[in-house]
Amino acid sequence: MAWSKYQIFLALLMVITGSINTLATKWADITNSVGKDGKSRPFNHPFLQAVSMFLGELSCLLAYKLLYLYYKQKDYTDEQLPPSISGSRSFNPLIFLPPALCDMTATSLMYIGLNLTYASSFQMLRGSLIIFTGLLSVAFLNRNLKHYQWIGIFFVMTGLAIVGVSDMVFGSHNDAKGSNGVITGDLLIIMAQIITATQMVVEEKFVSGSNVSPLQAVGWEGLYGVCILSTLLIPMYYIPTGNLIFKNPDGQMEDAIDGFVQIFNSWQVTLGLLGTIISISFFNFAGISVTKQMSATTRTVLDSVRTFVIWIFSLSIGWEKLSNRTFIQVTGFSILLIGMFLYNNVLIRPFLISRGLLRNNSSEAIAILQDTDDTENAIRPTMHNPSLQRNETEIYS
Repeated sequence: MAWSKYQIFLALLMVITGSINTLATKWADITNSVGKDGKSRPFNHPFLQAVSMFLGELSCLLAYKLLYLYYKQKDYTDEQLPPSISGSRSFNPLIFLPPALCDMTATSLMYIGLNLTYASSFQMLRGSLIIFTGLLSVAFLNRNLKHYQWIGIFFVMTGLAIVGVSDMVFGSHNDAKGSNGVITGDLLIIMAQIITATQMVVEEKFVSGSNVSPLQAVGWEGLYGVCILSTLLIPMYYIPTGNLIFKNPDGQMEDAIDGFVQIFNSWQVTLGLLGTIISISFFNFAGISVTKQMSATTRTVLDSVRTFVIWIFSLSIGWEKLSNRTFIQVTGFSILLIGMFLYNNVLIRPFLISRGLLRNNSSEAIAILQDTDDTENAIRPTMHNPSLQRNETEIYS
């Protein structure tokens, strides 16, 4: 069935805002700005950037309130409310605290990693989320992965290994990061995916049964993230870490004062942070709408397009250069993409079944023909951050 104009708009909005989110953060990272010591250097404040991301999530709570008031003034009943704001309003907000803590930790690690590695590697390595969510869902949610999902995990692991090796062997030796910095960034991003997978399991086990509206759920996590991480910026200012990873004037874990000075002194940094806040808000809206209007499998494909857009953009403006590393990454990304499609039962397996090249039972065939998700499968993440494909009623940061 052909997409409507509105569905095409949602798909484009998701790809564009999702790409902007990563690119805007990286742009701020590599932009030089004068700090509190009067010296010009790149903006290296991952925890401050994480706060901006949570501000974007928090705006979803405001959007929920405004939309709810709008529809109530038009005398809509609860059953008539759109999917993005429908759901229970009688719940304990503290249920979102544990996943918010996971999100806060994972986002901070990813932003540290993004500062050290390439934007394309950052987006690709987030595909490791499939591995950890699959394993944790088996261990803690008693899910049974299908054989094609295990094969998908194997392909994802192979693709990630190739991407990691390309960074290890061909990572830049000429810039301030060096190959060791790039490898460290890659490892931090993978560690963050373990925490994100834990977040998804916690939400599946303790939150999903509450039937909370998607915008409201993400908004509450954003509120907790802003409050907690903003408070933690104070002790971080007094924790000495040296300048190996955090390039602050006095070697603190996070120097928020220096960060705000750099933001004030550079419109590029300011625009990069605003881009992060605004894009994550619209990306969340687009994510909800794509899943509801089309399907979760459509979102999987669009997330792949987003990774490709980030890669091409990075090459076109000189953030990355065509080299041996690029061609190795093409191989790694292709294998990673195959694994992601296999795990999520998108394109490859349905195509083989439709051509009679693969046998399938009738219940799964019906699900494929209807372009729906195989609901007995484990949680289905995508390559996206504060990113995740949880289920048809949840949203992705």
